Amino acid sequence: MLETDFLQHEGERRHLRVVEIPAHRGMITDRNGEPLAMSTPVDSIWANPRLLKPDGETLAQLEKILGKNQDELRRLLARYSDRAFVYLKRRANPDVAAQIMDLAQARKLSGIGLQREFRRYYPGGEVFAHVIGFTNVDDQGQEGMELAYNDWLVGTPGAKRVIRDGHSRIVKDVESIRVPHPGKTLVLSLDRRLQYLAYRELKAAVVKNRARSGSAVILDIRTGEVLAMVNQPSYNPNGSRDGRGGVLRNRALIDVFEPGSTMKPFAVTTAMELGRVTPSTLIDTGPGTLRVGRSLVKDHRNYGVLDVAGVIRKSSNVGVSKIALDLPQEELWKAYSKLGFGQTTAASFPGESAGQLAPYRRWAKIDQATLAFGYGISVTPLQLAQAYSVLAADGVLHPVSLLRQEQAPEGKRVMSRATAVAMRKMLESVVSAEGTAPAAAVARYRVAGKTGTVKKSIAGGYAQDRYLAVFAGLAPASDPRLAMVVMLNEPSAGKFYGGQVAAPVFSKIMAGALRLLNIAPDALETPGVRLAGGMVQP
Repeated sequence: MLETDFLQHEGERRHLRVVEIPAHRGMITDRNGEPLAMSTPVDSIWANPRLLKPDGETLAQLEKILGKNQDELRRLLARYSDRAFVYLKRRANPDVAAQIMDLAQARKLSGIGLQREFRRYYPGGEVFAHVIGFTNVDDQGQEGMELAYNDWLVGTPGAKRVIRDGHSRIVKDVESIRVPHPGKTLVLSLDRRLQYLAYRELKAAVVKNRARSGSAVILDIRTGEVLAMVNQPSYNPNGSRDGRGGVLRNRALIDVFEPGSTMKPFAVTTAMELGRVTPSTLIDTGPGTLRVGRSLVKDHRNYGVLDVAGVIRKSSNVGVSKIALDLPQEELWKAYSKLGFGQTTAASFPGESAGQLAPYRRWAKIDQATLAFGYGISVTPLQLAQAYSVLAADGVLHPVSLLRQEQAPEGKRVMSRATAVAMRKMLESVVSAEGTAPAAAVARYRVAGKTGTVKKSIAGGYAQDRYLAVFAGLAPASDPRLAMVVMLNEPSAGKFYGGQVAAPVFSKIMAGALRLLNIAPDALETPGVRLAGGMVQP
């Protein structure tokens, strides 16, 4: 009897093991609870190299099932021959796991089995890839929000004591040591509907205009939430994650560019805040050029005398340079800084760029002039969208967020309401037949915005045949709800102006977004609304 108890104790001591109970990673959802990243239970295939001694026929079948050649399998088992555990395939598809276990049973293989793990799945694929990112084989965040909020999303594994048989298979659960705790859900600010809409239109525009890349961002004016953020080219986080060509990069807040004429409103609002100009102040832009030191600022043609509203409508470099050169350098720098240029946003996204806004003490006169029309400063699409949201929010800067906000965060006033409202009215004229972006118009809505067509910076100066096409705007202009930026990098199908290339994309996305969010029109085509039965309500 004593010998029996002793042998039983010794057997259990040799086969009693503590194993980990995996805990799944928290789900990522859009603002309405639609899943964007989830963890599904799968099995990983493991081997005990001390026990698994496959013959040639078995190796051939393992090769066929696992997709690894026989030499690779031999080297793997040989390399870990002194260990009792090695993975043959992590997070295998269910059919692969089933075939392995059928093979093990049929050939009575010792030292091969399955271990339950979780695999990350992204239902939105390439549409959300740049924002959400992905995890590695150990379920740790590697890019995007998966990386930024890894500690929030990761679960805490549990543990239990088990008895394994001679084939290292669990035959009995002995006791629970620690209960697993799954990761917490992360709710993003993105609206799945708007994200798909923006992605579809941006991708079509990049293809149509043969652009190298493109980005689009939509912000909620009242909360600072990012409702959509898309880029081209993209990648499928469920498949290959090859980062060649920067395809993994979230260009909307990592890539910087010179914003061109989309900066003109902010030079003008600075002058208005300081009392130097009003919308009706006259500026002589003749003869279409302006000598600043040894440099020459040019317009497309001689616009003659324009009021400040006309400077914006016609996008006069000469006019806005004259306005900017009349300002103290420090005041212009302060105004740009308050709008968020030269610093990262509150989005807390890994690798976000701060852009570049040089200290005003280093500015030459030509720097001050070119800054007014968007050269010599670099921004991200997100920074530019945030600056336009200030105009939309009556001069208040709200912190940008990629997480859903339960209530609007307190903003910071960086511009008077009167100046913001006046600039919105001027920007509405840009989207008129007399402006540079009639293609940005949205039927039944008042739209305000600004075009930008930027020569790309190269070594030694600027390219003469490589451009960025930009449009930044907001709607409805009477009571703005959304701010948006569209940027296409190096369109090469013939058209390259912001009003030709980026403005139509803005129009299509904004029209769909206003409809999906059920935002009421503010520019009805008739003085009354026709009701059922033919009655007209004024």
